[in-house]
Amino acid sequence: MARELFDLIVFDWDGTLMDSTAHITRSIQAACRDLGLPVPGDEAASYVIGLGLREALQIAAPTLDPADYPRLVERYRIHYLLKDQQTELFAGVREMLTELRDTGYLLAVATGKSRVGLNRALADSRLTSLFDGTRCADETFSKPHPAMLQELTRELGQDLGRTVMVGDTTHDLQMAINAGAAGIGVAYGAHAPGALEKLEPRFVAQDVAALAGWLREHA
Repeated sequence: MARELFDLIVFDWDGTLMDSTAHITRSIQAACRDLGLPVPGDEAASYVIGLGLREALQIAAPTLDPADYPRLVERYRIHYLLKDQQTELFAGVREMLTELRDTGYLLAVATGKSRVGLNRALADSRLTSLFDGTRCADETFSKPHPAMLQELTRELGQDLGRTVMVGDTTHDLQMAINAGAAGIGVAYGAHAPGALEKLEPRFVAQDVAALAGWLREHA
């Protein structure tokens, strides 16, 4: 039987599946502080979550000489890795993904993390086997460019019209729009619900339980 709406469900990682928004925000701020740069506030630092690391830090530290971006990247990674083990999946994520996989959906990840970072996170959370495909920002264009979704659907033999992108940022939803896929926002991550609503996603979930319930009923 054909599904009602979707065959492929693509998830963002940080702020959508992993409760890491605050940690990323603090790591960006600490890296800027290390280099004597203006420290972005919480809203400005969290806004760039979901972008590729270099693109994110360029926005977070606009006064920095581009030649010094590698230093800022290095400081960010040091701060992030110091407490990376403290980040955990949001409650209910593992059960939701297992249910979706058992129901027969194809699952994928499209993330601003690096390949090394995503592989480590998947292994640490024991989720590697649940995903059919993954794309990272250091492998292709950063969000909101549609390349991640285009490449995943080609790799998995799927139709963008029957693909949905689930994410906590406007970057995720704009990528879905740019690719011609559907979008679902989650209101518990980096960007405010109002900003997500402006991009007219199919649904904005207040928590993982609401997301799982909507997918169970509508996807």
